[in-house]
Amino acid sequence: MLKALVLSLALLAATPALAQTADDVNAQIDSLLGPHEVYATAVATIQKALTEHAVDRLAGYIAYGEPFKVNGEDVTIADEAELTAQFDALFNDKVVSAVTGQAYETLFVNADGIMFGNGELWITGVCDDDACEFPFVTITAINNE
Repeated sequence: MLKALVLSLALLAATPALAQTADDVNAQIDSLLGPHEVYATAVATIQKALTEHAVDRLAGYIAYGEPFKVNGEDVTIADEAELTAQFDALFNDKVVSAVTGQAYETLFVNADGIMFGNGELWITGVCDDDACEFPFVTITAINNE
């Protein structure tokens, strides 16, 4: 009996969690961060920008002059020229692969933002008011080691 119970628990632990849908992700974003449409656009734009190495399109998701985390350390990018100079070091193959390989349905969403991969990139929205109808989506963390 004990053997059967242990085997059952082991099988249960090995069973993957139920898959979420795009609607599930949208509901999580709506609930925790604000309008999912804004974030869905940001996700698609960031993925395409990294696929195409398009610094100019990714530039809109950097809060210039404001610190964000790179491997746990505060980093500040002054402007698009500095982003261009540091682009390959920041968005190395590990980060690009994690972001571009991420399916929308598998995004991790919590009150801190949206995580790509295993934390290689995080984004969140900054709001001008309590309604937060039009959050400014920004990259808040890059983990490229």
